[in-house]
Formats: sequence, C-alpha cells, structure tokens
Amino acid sequence: MEAVGLVRPRIIYSKTAFAELVLWRVPEPRGGTMKILTLDVRPPAEAMDDFTQAWKSGKPQENARISFATPELLWQVLTAKRWELLKALCGAGPVSIRAAARRVQRDVKAVHADVTVLLEAGVLDREEGGGIVFPFEAVKVEFLLQAA
Repeated sequence: MEAVGLVRPRIIYSKTAFAELVLWRVPEPRGGTMKILTLDVRPPAEAMDDFTQAWKSGKPQENARISFATPELLWQVLTAKRWELLKALCGAGPVSIRAAARRVQRDVKAVHADVTVLLEAGVLDREEGGGIVFPFEAVKVEFLLQAA
C-alpha cells in the first residue's frame, strides 16, 4: 500500500514540559462524499493502533484524522487566529499566503507563521505552484473533558 498522506510523529516542546504529538492523515475516498478533517485528543498508543489497522487493511478511511496527545497540544496548534484562517480557506481552493492574509485581514508575516504551523501539522497542503490549500470541506474537533 502506498503511504498516502503519512506524516511522521512529531515532538512538541513547551516551556514546562514536552509531550508527543501524534499526527497522520489517512487517504480520503474519492467521489461524492464530503471530505471532513477530524481533529481529536486521545492517547498516542490508541491513535497509532488505529493507524496500524488502517494501514494493514489497505482500505481508504472515510475521513482524515489528526490526533493530539493532550487538549493543550490541540489548542497550541489550533489557535483562534488559525481557526479563523481555516474558515477563510475552507472551499477556497489553492491560494497564495498573501491572498490568505487579505481574506482574514491580517499581516502577511503573521499569516505565514500560522500557515507554517498548519502545514507542519498536516492541516494544510502546499500546492505545486507554491500556493496553499485546505483540502477539506469541514473540520470536526473531538475531545472529552471529564472530572479527574
């Protein structure tokens, strides 16, 4: 099976500690279904188990999924400004970083920094011509907050 959209696990460091950030994008089916990106919070072992099962089956998954080890890591990547950027890019097709900055009425340098983080996380894709694209029609965020 071809490694479509496979992203290496990364380590994210904070000022006080570090935690593993597990990321992957599984192949999306082609056809008339809506392409949804699910961002979730779950233990790295559970996320890797799901990835291994999808890899072994060789079958495309319904939607792409990026998993974070903690809610803090999710919010570190998906800030309010980056969420606003994703909303502006949803359905827009490939655009330049300058065009993306105009859409959200922000400084190009700041948008470039946000785009870099989203590209590294696998949320955005870079096009051959140099533009960026949010290749999904919707984003779903899943995590559970419960008493300790």
